[in-house]
Amino acid sequence: MDLNAQNCLSKNEKLEQLKKRYLFCYNLIQCLGWSFVLYQMLCYFQFSDKAVSLFDSVKVPLLIFQCGAFLEYFHAKYKLTKSSPAVTLIQIYSRIMVLLAVLIAVAPSRSSSGLPMLLIAWSVTEIIRYLNYTLSTYGQAPYFIVWLRYTTFIPLYPLGVTGELLCMYAAAAVVRHTNQWSLDFPNMYNTVFYYHHYLILSMLLYIPFFPKLYLHMFKQRVKVLGSQKAEGKAA
Repeated sequence: MDLNAQNCLSKNEKLEQLKKRYLFCYNLIQCLGWSFVLYQMLCYFQFSDKAVSLFDSVKVPLLIFQCGAFLEYFHAKYKLTKSSPAVTLIQIYSRIMVLLAVLIAVAPSRSSSGLPMLLIAWSVTEIIRYLNYTLSTYGQAPYFIVWLRYTTFIPLYPLGVTGELLCMYAAAAVVRHTNQWSLDFPNMYNTVFYYHHYLILSMLLYIPFFPKLYLHMFKQRVKVLGSQKAEGKAA
């Protein structure tokens, strides 16, 4: 092997190590962040005098770590991970839309019974997912963690979607009467935008996309857990 080939190989190895270190740190930080969100929520229910709302109790870490997930689209796009950029973007968009365009934008939606549902589903799902990714970066994820990653979504995904839809429905009911965040004629932009219609359309989009994403996870479950079992038997 000539010197140029050796240098090229060395650079590739360094880039691979750098990528692994970055992904390890990113996933570990996200795992710890979502653990803090879950901790804050549990503290609210167990110890809070309810002077502060549930949403206000978790708002700051929720915003940081949910919006931070947008980096995963670029991870997929630039081949740092094997995820589909399109699927990743759809999943991230739905979460960030509910957080920013519903819970932040329409305050009464935070009183919906859907809020604790989505917080439980989001936080538990993400803790397990990011823990799995953190350990998998160096091939150290035990089968139990992998099994949790590809099994807990079965109840948690529908729970989270139900919570999201309940919060969106609560926001839509308010916006319908207040016309909040809407734009009507006449205006300087010479256009109209009805926020209520946007929320309804967003809810309707769950009809085609939720089954597709849910079934995608089942396919991944069969693929990943099947390969894990095969490796275990081979060992």
